[in-house]
Amino acid sequence: MRALVYHGPGQTSWDTVPDPVIEDPTDAILRVDTTTICGTDLHILSGELPEVKPGTVLGHEAVGEVLEVGREVHSIRPGEHVIVSSVSACGHCQFCRDNMYGQCRSGGGWILGNLINGTQAEFVRVPFADYSTHRQPGALALQDAVLLAEVLPTAYEVGVRNAHVAPGDTVVVVGAGPIGLAAVITARIYSPRRIIAVDLSSPRLEAATRLGADSAELPGRLIADLAEGPGADVAIEAAGDPDSFILCTRVVRPGGHIANIGMHGKPAMLHLEALWRKNVTISTGQVDTSSTPWLLDLVTSGRLQISQLVTHTFGLDRIADAYEVFSQGTHSGALKVVLHRE
Repeated sequence: MRALVYHGPGQTSWDTVPDPVIEDPTDAILRVDTTTICGTDLHILSGELPEVKPGTVLGHEAVGEVLEVGREVHSIRPGEHVIVSSVSACGHCQFCRDNMYGQCRSGGGWILGNLINGTQAEFVRVPFADYSTHRQPGALALQDAVLLAEVLPTAYEVGVRNAHVAPGDTVVVVGAGPIGLAAVITARIYSPRRIIAVDLSSPRLEAATRLGADSAELPGRLIADLAEGPGADVAIEAAGDPDSFILCTRVVRPGGHIANIGMHGKPAMLHLEALWRKNVTISTGQVDTSSTPWLLDLVTSGRLQISQLVTHTFGLDRIADAYEVFSQGTHSGALKVVLHRE
């Protein structure tokens, strides 16, 4: 098969590699119909995740057709089309029983495109297939379905749910990339008073307004007024940048909540000298994808409109072009870049 292979920081190639095979009885083999690129893939290419070894096929989001299943897979069967969760869950360890699949201690967690070969390929082996796939509703477009693999549950679980967004809240989302915009979309489920998106990219601020933000601006007067006045009930850090995290600590009100979604490749300063008396809660997290079935219901029923998160589509064999476009997203306005099997 053909696949995008990581060869070390800054180095990938579209190579011919062996087809995946069943290795464990809980595995499934899928033909990849749709995959996408995540900001984490860019962190890998920048050398920030040394646990990803050269020779690994990248990618951890996909929708595809089941071709083969191991003898202990019971919930899916060949011929069905499924969403592949970015997080694999054994379903039996203590963390999985607590719906904390990202912390699985029995070989799961974030392993696709990290510790094992991933989804940016023609075929993929999916471990723990019973707990790590979701049937794709026939009416759901592929490019919408693939957003349920990671981006939507990440924004909801690590941002909106962890921060306990509630009716009447003022919510500030710092970082209007795909995850931040998905946080804007899912925060609206809880009827906040207003959602303010902050970013340095004008195209992304325009996208935030289209997707439901009440205000979208560069860090400026509105944010300064919040910081000097009542403050935000919730500040969601979705950029993975130390300055963005500091902005969240300044804008949140006493008793408010900072939910950090962004992946930080370098240290972020925690100014306890300014925060110790504010009674602020700070949460972090690895997505678990435990919310995927619920979010899938909301999307298929029309309560969540997510199609505008996808701005570019490519054939799978043009993955190098897709990476180029995605990596320039702050300037080009690219959000989710989706790749389809030709």
